[in-house]
Amino acid sequence: MIESRSQHALIVLRRILRATENRARTLSRQSGLTASQLLLLQTLEDEGECTAGRIAARLGITQATTTSLVQKLETKGLVVRKRGDTDRRTVWLTLSDSGRIKLAEAPDSLQELFSQRFEKLDDWEQMMLMASLERVASMLDAEEIDASPVLDIGALDREA
Repeated sequence: MIESRSQHALIVLRRILRATENRARTLSRQSGLTASQLLLLQTLEDEGECTAGRIAARLGITQATTTSLVQKLETKGLVVRKRGDTDRRTVWLTLSDSGRIKLAEAPDSLQELFSQRFEKLDDWEQMMLMASLERVASMLDAEEIDASPVLDIGALDREA
């Protein structure tokens, strides 16, 4: 009976991983963007003009990852960089018109879908899920792994 439950738990974990992989591929195929790139564009839309440091803090990713994402999005013409007027060391980021169009046309990301459904749960159910997920992370020795809320897998610049 214990093996059966543990196997079932592993199957459910694998389903979650596959859902993440499948959604990332679909998103990339339909929009030409990774989930991380799309989330960065959404953050810029929410924030308006902001710095890479602010984006990194909002997304829970490193400054280096943010810089890499911004470079790729700038190359695609979706993000515009501008030096600060008073402090030339500050670089301000904004969505380009193409970035706004791309964002409007992009399908919902898996994290948006999850967030919408999670927020509809009762408080007790949200807390129960959080405790269970924390426990699973602990069982996999993953509690110290730095991770952002971006449900994306693989390299940030991979092509689907």
